[in-house]
Amino acid sequence: MKIYFGHSKDFDYENEYYKPIEENERLQEETLIFPHKYEKNNKHTREFYTGLDLFIAEVSYKATGLGIELGFASDLNIPIYCFYKKGTKPNSSLKCITNEIIEYESTEQLVKYIENIVLKLSKNKK
Repeated sequence: MKIYFGHSKDFDYENEYYKPIEENERLQEETLIFPHKYEKNNKHTREFYTGLDLFIAEVSYKATGLGIELGFASDLNIPIYCFYKKGTKPNSSLKCITNEIIEYESTEQLVKYIENIVLKLSKNKK
């Protein structure tokens, strides 16, 4: 499964988002795409998103670029799951693209949610 992890640049995404996800044994079996991991200018065309199986978005912080990416994924009917940290308020417009807007309290909880989603979608693909 090819999974894209969108997010704002306004937090320590390397340590709070990428690293815990990459360290999860089950998720290591998938193709994980982190937009700022290897390239500084990661502007993708709409065509890039056609190859995705799942779009996971950390939406605790505002990000115009993330909104554009979510729009591309939504247009292509890619499953979208949005996560926000307890104590933050996600943008209400997210409801236009997904019903999966999930609050989490810790990084461990976030990773567990993602792992469960991937397991569920993998079973449905078989």
